[in-house]
Amino acid sequence: MDEENQQNENKNPAFESLDILISRWKDGTFAEIIDDWKWIFSYSVRYKGAIAFYLILGIFSTSMGLVSSVASKYMIDIITGHDSSRLWVMVSIMVGSTVFSLVFSSIISRITAKLSIDINNDIQADIFDKIVDADWLSLNQYSNGDILNRFNGDIGTVSSNAISWLPTIIIAIYNFIATFFVILHYDWIMAVIALGSAPFMLLMSRFMIKKQRDYSKKVREMSSDLMTFEVEAIYNFDTIKSFGIAPHYSKKMRWWQGKFRDISLKYNMFSIKTSILMSVMGTLVQFLAFGYCLFRLWTNDITYGTMTLFLQQRSKLSSAFSNVVSIIPSFLNSSVSAHRIRELVQLPREVHIPESSEMDRYVEDGFRVRMKDVNFSYVEGTRVITESAFEANPGEIVALVGPSGEGKTTMIRLILGLIRPQDGTVSLSASDGKTIEMNAETRHLFAYVPQGNTIISGTIAENMRMVKEDATDEEIIEALKVSCAWDFVEKLPDTINSNVGERGRGLSEGQAQRIAIARAVLRNSPVLLLDEATSALDVTTERTVLRNIVKQHPNKTCIVTTHRPSVLNLCQRVYRVMETKVTELSEEESSRMAMDF
Repeated sequence: MDEENQQNENKNPAFESLDILISRWKDGTFAEIIDDWKWIFSYSVRYKGAIAFYLILGIFSTSMGLVSSVASKYMIDIITGHDSSRLWVMVSIMVGSTVFSLVFSSIISRITAKLSIDINNDIQADIFDKIVDADWLSLNQYSNGDILNRFNGDIGTVSSNAISWLPTIIIAIYNFIATFFVILHYDWIMAVIALGSAPFMLLMSRFMIKKQRDYSKKVREMSSDLMTFEVEAIYNFDTIKSFGIAPHYSKKMRWWQGKFRDISLKYNMFSIKTSILMSVMGTLVQFLAFGYCLFRLWTNDITYGTMTLFLQQRSKLSSAFSNVVSIIPSFLNSSVSAHRIRELVQLPREVHIPESSEMDRYVEDGFRVRMKDVNFSYVEGTRVITESAFEANPGEIVALVGPSGEGKTTMIRLILGLIRPQDGTVSLSASDGKTIEMNAETRHLFAYVPQGNTIISGTIAENMRMVKEDATDEEIIEALKVSCAWDFVEKLPDTINSNVGERGRGLSEGQAQRIAIARAVLRNSPVLLLDEATSALDVTTERTVLRNIVKQHPNKTCIVTTHRPSVLNLCQRVYRVMETKVTELSEEESSRMAMDF
């Protein structure tokens, strides 16, 4: 068994890929590969005209290359035979075919680049739309890094092959057959030598593949470790500076660089040895062909031009064979990437209830948010919310309090319709009693300020217009005033057009929170959700902001998660989330809780 495993590990990628295809055929999973490629071709078919043009140009360019080679043979024969009567004809043919081949190769390269970018953009745009609309729980089974890797790396693999795969294999096969018959036309023995050299080279390289894989894997892993260290260090520069441990990190950086250097140099040495061995083998095959040509030339069976043609086309035939065989791993890799992308595409969509649009007519009156008999679990058997109820009405500020990790943010997700309860209902009710369950279509009626810093790089105005693209400068300034952010924004050199860095770099936590609140105010939705959104504000500013919101929009339903007593004193109702239960507190309990902070 060990010997069998060793043999499998030492296989050339092309042959290994062929074995995989055969095994997939035998175990019945080959249909999955076909399905993956059907999905790829659903994008390719949009560019069928361009693909056909690409194919025609490729075949024509290959043909011109062969014509140029044959013309060069006759030109050499003319010169060595001192017969100049057809010299300029051959020169014209060779130069013309070479120019044609060069022009067409350039056009093909341009078309390939354009189509690859277009199809990459098409797939990314479609996948982005589907990811955004994917069910929240299903999507969160994947890490952000994995999603980004699929979104960029796998889509890049698919897009680079979706257009070129079929033309490439047809052109490669045509090139291989045409080159073989050109050689065969002049000498069948040389054709056999040329045909046998390429597979011989591939078979001889099989024993080196395992070690090459091991080195390649180690280099990639070390590169990932080094990059992880670099990203974490850069992200935590403030902490590193604050603790005065910059020298320690500089020393650690050089240690990682040393490890990466050592493994890279070992891989480089292996590559050099491999290259030498392959060159020696290639030279032996070349000497065999060269020796045969010299023998034929010595016996006057061929001319110098024919000898040049043989040697030149032998190399091309070997390259054409390699291109044909290499398409198999490319075919398989594209299938794997397509399958990984399709996993994201096939994630269940969020729930959309079209009737939700009927709620828009009641925006001015406000909405009641209600939860009734709700049970929810992220993982089966582990309850987060149990048999719980909640209610918030227009004009009210309602608080959710409780220890960290008990389910307050889960409550916000349920209210936003990001997740749905296993039992019970979470609904939105209008002034006339019309009720709709929370879903993706009700989310535009909410403004949400999450925990943490949500400011993006750009101007303050760009941050604000994320939620309202057509907002005027006056509307932005008014929202900033409501959140008490205008006090510091108006003092900036360019006011709302001042730039802020990634994650609000250049702003204090309190300033970043006030801009985030202003952004929610600018959205002007009937329901406002604040998830610990005033934690960085002083008590006076916090109370002023909440009062401004209620005063400006008396029918707004405001729901906050908080630990601040100043907020509790402004709330009409307080709910405690603890031990999976959501319980409404009495006024006395709320007052006592506020005093305990």
